[in-house]
This record gives sequence, C-alpha cells and structure tokens, in this order.
Amino acid sequence: MAGEDGVERSTRLGRFAWLADGQLLLLAAASMVIVVLAGLVQVSFGAYSMSLGQAWGAVFDPVVWTNPGVIADLLLGEGLAATLGFSSAGVELSRETLIVWNIRLPRVLVGAFVGMNLAVSGAIFQAVTRNELASPFILGVSSGAGLMILLTLVVFSGLSTLLPLIASVGGAAAFLLVYAIAWKGGTSPVRLVLAGVIVGTVLNSLQTGIFFFADDIGVVQEAISWTTGSLTGTDWQQVRMVLPWTVVAMALSLVSSRQLNVLLLGERTASALGMSVEKVRFALSGVAVLAAAASIAAAGIVSFVGLIVPHVVRNVVGSDYKRLVVGCLFAGPALMVAADVGARLAFSPVQIPVGIVTGLVGGPYFLYLMRKKQQLGEI
Repeated sequence: MAGEDGVERSTRLGRFAWLADGQLLLLAAASMVIVVLAGLVQVSFGAYSMSLGQAWGAVFDPVVWTNPGVIADLLLGEGLAATLGFSSAGVELSRETLIVWNIRLPRVLVGAFVGMNLAVSGAIFQAVTRNELASPFILGVSSGAGLMILLTLVVFSGLSTLLPLIASVGGAAAFLLVYAIAWKGGTSPVRLVLAGVIVGTVLNSLQTGIFFFADDIGVVQEAISWTTGSLTGTDWQQVRMVLPWTVVAMALSLVSSRQLNVLLLGERTASALGMSVEKVRFALSGVAVLAAAASIAAAGIVSFVGLIVPHVVRNVVGSDYKRLVVGCLFAGPALMVAADVGARLAFSPVQIPVGIVTGLVGGPYFLYLMRKKQQLGEI
C-alpha cells in the first residue's frame, strides 16, 4: 500500500512538474520585475511630485496595512464594507498615501488585470482557430464593444453609467454573430477568422459613421479615448469591476489548458480522442470573450496586446498551453503596465491613450515576426 501511495503521490506531483520549467520561471520573474519597476514609476510621478522613497513608503504605509477597514473600503466599496462590519472611520492617512492609494495604485492594478485578460484571451482564440493571427480584434469582439460604446455615448448618453456592461454585451454579441456566420454544420478555424474579419470590418464602418452624429466635441473625445484604450481616470471602481471576472476567466483558462492542447492537434485527431470539438470550441471561445470583455469594460479597446503577448510567450516557453497560459498571466501585465507608463508620462502633462502606445510597440514587433518566420498563420 505504501508503494502505491508513493506512486500516486509522484503522479500527482508530476502533473505540476511543468511549473518548475526554467524558461517559464525566468519569464515570470522578468515580468514581475517589469511590473514592479513600472508600478513604482507610476506611483512616483504626477502632478503632485514625491520622491521614490515617499512613494514606496506610501504603498507600504502601515496605517493602511494594519487597518482592515481601509483595505475593505478600497476593495469592496464603502457600502459593502460597512455591511460586512468593516469601517475606516477615524483613520487618517497622509497626503502621499491618499494620492498613491486612491489615484495612482488603482491605475497600475487595472493595467495589470487588463493586460492579463487580453493576453490570455488572445492565446485562447489562437488555439480555437489554430491561427497565430487570431485575437479579440480579428474575431470581432473589440469591434462589437467599440460600436456599443459609441452608440451609448452619442445616441443613448443617458446610459453612460452602464458603459462597461454595455461594452461587454456588445463584444459578446459580436462574437456570437461571428460564430453564427461561420456555422455550416459546424465551424472551422478558417471560417471563424474570415467571419471575424467580415463582421469587424462592418462594425468598424458603422463606428466611423456614428462620429458624424456627435454634436459635442467632448463626447467625441471620450469616445476616441474608449475606442483606443485608456486608463486615464481609473480608480477603485474599475478594480472592483474587473477583478472578479478576471479571477473567473483566468481560473477557467488554466483548467482548460489540456483541451486547448488537444484542439491544436486538429479536429480529426481531437474527435478521435473523444472530444466534442464544437462544444469545446464554443465553451473556450466563451472564456476568451469573457476575458476580453472584462478588459474592454475597464479600459476600452487596447490594441495588439492579445495578438503580440502570446507570440512572445510562445517563443520563450513553447506551444504547450499549460506553460503558455501561465506565461501570459505574467507577460500581459508587464507589457500593459510598462506601456501605460509611456502613455502617462511621455508627453506629460498631456496623457495619451495606452492603446496608442501598445499599437506603436506591437506594430513593429509584428512586422519583425513576419520577416523572421517564413510561415505565419496556422499554428
């Protein structure tokens, strides 16, 4: 019995041996360093200047960390925190701590979550379509969300408080339309990509047309900010909104890594192994849409992250989705937080949308990728 227990324990440990992969650990460590350094820059610079020591001291202010009520107010909101019996009444924070915790740190956290969601969403879409060019943009998710954003701001301005939810619904509806167009007794990777391109092109044309109906230049600027992706004005409300959906989407993507690997083998092989290909493909697409919608709801449409990050991670750790998904969990936040530093500080005091920075970074990298690889497309 002892021998059987030992074999069983070794088998269980072997399932997670891939986590000790040296390249994956190096990628994770390097990504964490980038996030920490970029986050330190974010919390240190702004209209109210403070030294690096003051910024770091504010992040680790013992008054915050020793009062559960303060943390609860930030993570849960004052109403829910009070309902659960948490209170920050009587706690006084320094000016530096208030600025860092209420204004600058939430932007770093939302950027990290958005990068994580987009990277994993792109990786899943690439497996589902077996195409390296697939991303939330290619499959119409971002275009659907962008159209709903513009409709809300320009036509139904009274619903602007529901903008994140409306954007998510628009992205999900667009992908369902793509799936319906691609369906012909089943779908295929090629039909999904072609349908996504068609739907995205039509929705982008509708977006452009809606701009002509906007009378207020402020509305146009807000719409442009949403459709190019921006973290300006981010606060704890966005953190509370994106966090639960991020946890769900990331957990499902990690659990689904085996199915993603099987899909890469091709439909015939997957079917021969007992997989219901269409059901699995649709379910995994739902996870990718959930992740993309969560990021769009928090920051608008950020380009290239979902396309480029899986490529970078795949070049480092290989195509095994057990490693690839974990790598995207770290590399996505690193790219997004670092890009937001450039968006916020490069032309200070003017802040540009972070989607412009990711586009400027992602475009040249994608051209380099095309030049380097003789065959780019099907995985």
